[in-house]
Amino acid sequence: MAATPLPSRRIGRPPATDSAETRRRIIDRARVAFATDGFDATTNRSLAADVGVTAGALYHYFGSKLDLYLAVDADVERCVYLRMNEAVDAVDGFFAKFEAVLDVSRELNAEDPSLATFLGARRTDIRRHSEIAEAMPLNRARERDFFARIVAAGVDAGEIPDDRAGFVTEFVLTLLTGLTDGESYDPDVHARAIEAIKMMLRGELFGPR
Repeated sequence: MAATPLPSRRIGRPPATDSAETRRRIIDRARVAFATDGFDATTNRSLAADVGVTAGALYHYFGSKLDLYLAVDADVERCVYLRMNEAVDAVDGFFAKFEAVLDVSRELNAEDPSLATFLGARRTDIRRHSEIAEAMPLNRARERDFFARIVAAGVDAGEIPDDRAGFVTEFVLTLLTGLTDGESYDPDVHARAIEAIKMMLRGELFGPR
């Protein structure tokens, strides 16, 4: 007689060998939920059901929804800036570095649109929730410093006048905000928006004035 299969069961506290895998799965599912529904609409109970663990097991990994949100944010930042720093360090000058950032943005969005969508949703969550803003005060400064460094490379290369550096930094931040907030939902639209930015930087987007 064939053995009767054991009924499937939800995962409680996982053995140590499964801990890293389960934590990874929770973060990945939570990133999509926070990106799609925002902080308010996402609940630990719904996330636990989505991942296939008990609510108790989820609290074993993350003590609160805010803790989980911050873990997702740190994971996204690490993934995005690791790739961007590698690309930027491989080339010289503002235009080459900024195009490298755009290329990485396109690649990441094609691989996983929830990365950019989360970063866009995060801006809204920070405005709505003081506890999130207070828990991540360095994020905006880190982003600004990253792009200011790219602009400084352009100043050093003679591509950007020194007295225009601040304007260029704001311009770059505005462009990247638009990409994550408005165009990351569709990889094809996102890629076209990136190509339009490149054309503008090369003076190819508009006809003569």
